Amino acid sequence: MTEPAVAEALGALTDSATPTEVGFRGERSGRAPLTWGQRAIWHAIRRTAPNDHYFNIGRVLPLADRGRPATVAATLDALARLMERHEALRTRLVLSAADGEPSQCLADTGSLPVTVARATGLPEAAAQAEALLDELSAARFDYAAEWPLRAALVTVGDRVTHAVLVLCHLAADGHAAEVLVRDLRLLVRRGSAGRPPAATPLDLARDQHAEGGRRGAVALAHWEAGFRAAPPTMFPEPCAEPRSPRFWTGRIVSPALARAVAAVAAAHRVSGSTVLLTASAALVAAGEGHRTAAVMPIVGNRTAEALRDLVSTLSQDGLFVLDLGATGREGGAAVFTDLLPAAYRAALRAYRAAVYDPVEWDALGERLHTEYGREVHPYCCFNDMRLVERPVPEGPRPAPEELAAELAEARRRTSFGFPATQDRVACRYCLHITEEGDALAVSLTADTAYLPPEAIRGHLYAMEELIVASAAGRPPLLGGLRALLETAEGERP
Repeated sequence: MTEPAVAEALGALTDSATPTEVGFRGERSGRAPLTWGQRAIWHAIRRTAPNDHYFNIGRVLPLADRGRPATVAATLDALARLMERHEALRTRLVLSAADGEPSQCLADTGSLPVTVARATGLPEAAAQAEALLDELSAARFDYAAEWPLRAALVTVGDRVTHAVLVLCHLAADGHAAEVLVRDLRLLVRRGSAGRPPAATPLDLARDQHAEGGRRGAVALAHWEAGFRAAPPTMFPEPCAEPRSPRFWTGRIVSPALARAVAAVAAAHRVSGSTVLLTASAALVAAGEGHRTAAVMPIVGNRTAEALRDLVSTLSQDGLFVLDLGATGREGGAAVFTDLLPAAYRAALRAYRAAVYDPVEWDALGERLHTEYGREVHPYCCFNDMRLVERPVPEGPRPAPEELAAELAEARRRTSFGFPATQDRVACRYCLHITEEGDALAVSLTADTAYLPPEAIRGHLYAMEELIVASAAGRPPLLGGLRALLETAEGERP
């Protein structure tokens, strides 16, 4: 969607919306190749187009909750300074007709379209902000012509109550979106967000293309070893007639799961993310009859201090490979929690091998395709979108029977639904982890030819049961996970 089209769509949303523009002037312009993270998301965008609005990242910043009132003029000025502070927001794609490999172009000056919508009160303003978020997120970006930020403000009287931001994934990942929300809040409230980030996307791209080859080669060696240890794909054969739309998203919201994940993580000295990743891997492998699971976790790649506050897309896929038969227990006695020590080490290996050139990754896939005579790709991904994990409650751990009763009561609040469908997603199993109040929200977007809606529901309820039972001291047998999936498909609403 081009900038005029964005303004037109937003204008149609409500008669109270007024389009405006805010000018900005950065310190430099330039051109560079895409960073490896940008290349990775660009490849995903091309595979998903024309449904690539799936990758848009939206945030709503409430501005009426605390601090001094924000005027429209002050908030527009803060948006201008946000554009000036972060070069990624002034960067657009340059498509090459010759080889198809795009680059990025940084502009020093320009103007950002902003819609200002009026509401009669705070409840109406919150609803208006969500409507604007949906509208801005619903259209794919014009990557070559449009700034990678869409913005709107909601006002009550002469004060701004909400700022709405929708970001192009080529410019920002989930962590970067939170950096932008934080910086915009500071710019509105204090007039300054402190020193700008030391790194920039253009400089990072130049460094990766000049000096990143050795690290990328080490990472790709991990990928090749993992591909050879795992099945060629986790979902080899369709099992049902695909629905229309083909891709369905199931979502479970579970306070019990949040408490159980924290308890299992503390008991086994691993992260909660590792518990969830291991559960998803074990259930997928059991459901498809594999001994070895291969899952691609989305890795943030922000361990370096200079990259912590950089607004860019740094996240890339990692490769997590787990042998469910290597627990050390014989005779079918292995239980879910026996997997966690090896899973912790496998997750670390995946995170360390998630910075590489996607062009070289594609070449590896093509080489293995030729060797195997079929595509080699897990088509199974995991994205823990939480920036920090929920802390374990302080104090002594409850006895297993006490925790079991607490979790059983919490499960009464579990909810499930199918909030979205799509025509095209470049994966077969995409698990997303977020938080909603005191609950974990786990969404599974899947290809209904491989996971029909009832199987999507079954995977999510089975994950809850698997981790809750483990927290209560009754970890399920690995040999019983397929039956657990079948039970979860049929017995839960």
